[in-house]
Amino acid sequence: MASDSELAGRVLEITRIFDAPRALVFEMWTDPAHLRHWMGPRDHPAVELGGDFRPGGRWRTCLRPENGGRDLWQGGVYREIVKPERLVFTFAWDQDDGRPGPETEVTVLFEDHEGDRTRMTFRQAVFNTSANRDGHRFGWSSSFDRLDEYLRTI
Repeated sequence: MASDSELAGRVLEITRIFDAPRALVFEMWTDPAHLRHWMGPRDHPAVELGGDFRPGGRWRTCLRPENGGRDLWQGGVYREIVKPERLVFTFAWDQDDGRPGPETEVTVLFEDHEGDRTRMTFRQAVFNTSANRDGHRFGWSSSFDRLDEYLRTI
């Protein structure tokens, strides 16, 4: 069994401040029309998004590498939706045989910050390896850069 410090080393947490109201940043996560503009790292944008946005509802997303590699599917289940404060959902990549890989849980908190800005705290845990956590840090950070850019266009 992993120790508390080993588990803590396999948790990803990212905090970002967006120059947009909390309700709008929350909507970016819940409306496929917005998600398609920012979901996925810059070189692996989302090309298909779908789901049943309710607690217990399933979601699916396909990321397509710009270099022509194979599509990367991911999915999970919404566990908690508290508008405009909190989203909790499971996350797993599809394996080559179509079955879900190791599952993590994602929690996204949205807080008012200095006027009309939003502090978003993203937490994904617990990864099976720290290397997997680090790969997700890169991917989510790139996605959040895209989100920041997209919010500036609205």
